[in-house]
Order: sequence, then C-alpha cells, then structure tokens
Amino acid sequence: MRIFLYEHITAGGLGSDVPSSLVREGRAMLNAIVTDFQHLPGIEVVTIEGAHLATFKQAAAACDWSLVIAPEFDHHLRDRSQAVLDAGGRLLGPSPGAIELTGDKLALAEFWRVRGVRTPWTDVLTHADWTHLDLPIVLKPRHGAGSQETWLVDVATSAILVAEIFDLSRRERIVQEFIRGQATSVAVLIGKAQTIPLAPARQHLSNDGRLRYEGGSLPLALPLAARAKRLAVQAVAGIDGLQGYVGVDLVLGEDGVDHAIEINPRLTTSYLGLRRLCLDNLAELMLKCVGGQPIDPPRWRDEPIAFGIDDSEGNP
Repeated sequence: MRIFLYEHITAGGLGSDVPSSLVREGRAMLNAIVTDFQHLPGIEVVTIEGAHLATFKQAAAACDWSLVIAPEFDHHLRDRSQAVLDAGGRLLGPSPGAIELTGDKLALAEFWRVRGVRTPWTDVLTHADWTHLDLPIVLKPRHGAGSQETWLVDVATSAILVAEIFDLSRRERIVQEFIRGQATSVAVLIGKAQTIPLAPARQHLSNDGRLRYEGGSLPLALPLAARAKRLAVQAVAGIDGLQGYVGVDLVLGEDGVDHAIEINPRLTTSYLGLRRLCLDNLAELMLKCVGGQPIDPPRWRDEPIAFGIDDSEGNP
C-alpha cells in the first residue's frame, strides 16, 4: 500500500514569508507521521519536493491514500484536499466540505449552537461595536491556524491597539467571549463506524495577551480528561466528511462548565506528544479507522510528558 504524505508549508506552499513557528510545527509533524508510517509492514511512504500542483496530483493519483497537512487559512487545506479528489485519490483526512465548515470559526460556532454544543458567544467584529462588549474578549481571524493574529483584549488594552490590529490584518476578524479555565486539546480518530477520542492534552498558551501556542503536556487528570473526551466527541458529531485525525480545542471551565472552541481538521502538534505516550502506532490506527476496520482504544504509557513545535525528531 502506498501512502502520500504532504505538508504544505515545508513544501513551500506559502512562499518564504512564513512565521517560523508554523515552519517548525509543519516540519515536526511531517517527520513524525512519515516515521510512523514507515514502521508499518507493507507500507510505502511517498513524499514530494516542492508544492507544484501537477506533481502533487500525480503523487495523489499514484497512491492508495493521501494525507494533507496544511493551514486552514486562505483555503490551503481545502484546496489541496480537493486536488487529491480531483486526481482520483483518496483522503486519509477530512473532505473539502468538512474543512470548509470547521475552518470557518463563525460558521462552526453557529453549527454547534444549533446542535446544542456549548461554545463561546462568537460574532464578526467591526470598529463600531467592539467597545460595547463585556471584557475580556478574544479577537482572532475567522479563518486562521496556529494562534496567528490572536489577541486577548482586557481592561488594560487601549482602543488604539485594537484599531491597529484591524489595520494590520487583511483577514476578516471575529470576536469571542473569553472563557476562563484549562485550555485543552483532544485529538479524535474518526472513521465510518467509530469515533475514538485520544488522551486529552493540556495546552500551554502565552500570557502576553496573544494566546500563542507554546506546546502541551500529557496526561490530563482523569476527571478533567473524562470531561474533555465527552465534549470532543459531541463537537465532531454530525459533521459530514469529517474523518481521520482531527484536533478539538476546548476550555474546561473553572466553574465546571466546558466550552468547545474550534476544530483543527488536520494533524495537529498534539500528535508529537501522543505518539510518544501511545503504546500503539497512531498512524496505523488512523489508517484502519478511516478504512472502516474496527480498532480498539489505544493503550497509553503511565508517565508525564511535555511536547512542542520543536519536537522535530522522528523517533517516538
């Protein structure tokens, strides 16, 4: 079986003017997933140099499955996933339609609201109305990835700073209610017959008002882990075409009330930690799950670990 593995940023798909954190994150994820698939008997891993679309489609057409790792903004992930299908290939990840929904934070918030999944109040932000909101609030791109251009606006933030945020960004921005609690991520394996939440991870975010992702740690305390898994499964339910490995970001509230924040419809940095903690090969479980084969819940080591975007080595 041939598996095409593609990471858009390290392939040069965004050009040279890319935040270094996204480059390091992309390289680390690609190295890890390539190593894990190479450990499987009967699997041939295919990668390409560069982001040329014709070469990409040729590789997708020649392989049994394709896994695309790319940021959601500017439709990079959606368009490359569609290119796999256009070439006659099969996706190990979400469909373009599922990516379109989950990559749009405003649309996803409305989807969750209708389905009864608790999520922060979310709306499009304009210059005219931000001053009428209860602080603190979170400003972020409607379509974004990697905590880019995300701001926590509290009582110490001036109107001038908020105006500068708008002037510097070309992307549509949304405002979200800020939820106090433990920032958590839950990776979920989704197939035709199964939805399996993996070990929840504690997210480490910067305290400089930018909410930058600074890695994570595992495992989460059992009571919190149970809450996180339950909400993650609710969050991914009912989204047509959502399959493979996806990440759910959420906040476990200090008051016991938990909120789903967003879905990352792709491999996430948490994979770097999960693969080290897992006694099974997560790439193999992903492949089986998407292919419709029943799998048992993964087995985990009982030890604390920390991980981040600089975990570039391939060894578990």
